[in-house]
Amino acid sequence: MSSLITQITALFPAWALIASAAAYLWPGCFTAARPAILPLLGIIMLGMGLTLKVNDFTRMTRCIKPVAGGVFFQFCFMPLLAWLIAFALGLNQAFTVGLILVGTCPGGTASNVICYLAKGDVALSITMTTCSTLLAVVFTPVLTWLYAGHAVPVPVFKMLVSIFKIVIIPVGIGVMLNTFFSASFKKIKPVFPLVSVAAIVFIIAIVVAINKGTIVSSGWKVSLAVMMHNLAGLWAGYSAARMLGWDQRTCKTIAIEVGMQNSGLAVALAMKYFSAATALPGALFSIWHNLSGSVLAAYWSYGSKNSSTRL
Repeated sequence: MSSLITQITALFPAWALIASAAAYLWPGCFTAARPAILPLLGIIMLGMGLTLKVNDFTRMTRCIKPVAGGVFFQFCFMPLLAWLIAFALGLNQAFTVGLILVGTCPGGTASNVICYLAKGDVALSITMTTCSTLLAVVFTPVLTWLYAGHAVPVPVFKMLVSIFKIVIIPVGIGVMLNTFFSASFKKIKPVFPLVSVAAIVFIIAIVVAINKGTIVSSGWKVSLAVMMHNLAGLWAGYSAARMLGWDQRTCKTIAIEVGMQNSGLAVALAMKYFSAATALPGALFSIWHNLSGSVLAAYWSYGSKNSSTRL
């Protein structure tokens, strides 16, 4: 049963593309579910918490340099790259803010799976994801204000409270349940990755349905921006780690953590505080970064059998 769930979960990009196509063709079936986005993200974050225990946080003290460096690169490179790409492509205000929101969000849980497939340092990946998620309570709203505040009002404090409610609280509950009641959740824990995939696929479908008209008029431009953002983040993360002289396994891990974002959080914040169009970059990023990450993981996994393959 668990192997079947793993196989179904691994096909996330395919499910996302199918759901996006369905939402584009029959938007009326999904638009009414718009209020479900925040609760669905909470479920995803709870699932993330159920993969962690309190003891896992001690990892941060054992690999402080790569964790600190990777998290710094993530919050430094990704917002800046988003702003530069949006400016270079001449994105409109909504898409620019949406791309910046993606850049200011923490690492996504999918990065841990991609890191495993790429033969990276999974412990480091999980630690970085956890650390960036905790720091996102402050960094995401502040950096969004810094890069986008001149164009649109950014409710920094309200965003901070929302991130705490929809990210930190569910993750914290998951950690506590997994730490103190692990035996009770042993049978259902393998199902949570599938639940998380179903939740993010449904979120993507809702955003695509709401933005059908926008996708027709300028979807190609925002799609290009999302691809460039992700690929530039992967390259920047790897290159920065390489310049610091870290080993290949660490460099791969940091590249994946920097380039793969919690785009579901970007979607939720965009829908709550900005506009439906602002959520489109996050929805497209959710599809694309899993596709690019899977390809990169296969490349690195193959390369590790032969030589020290670089990005």
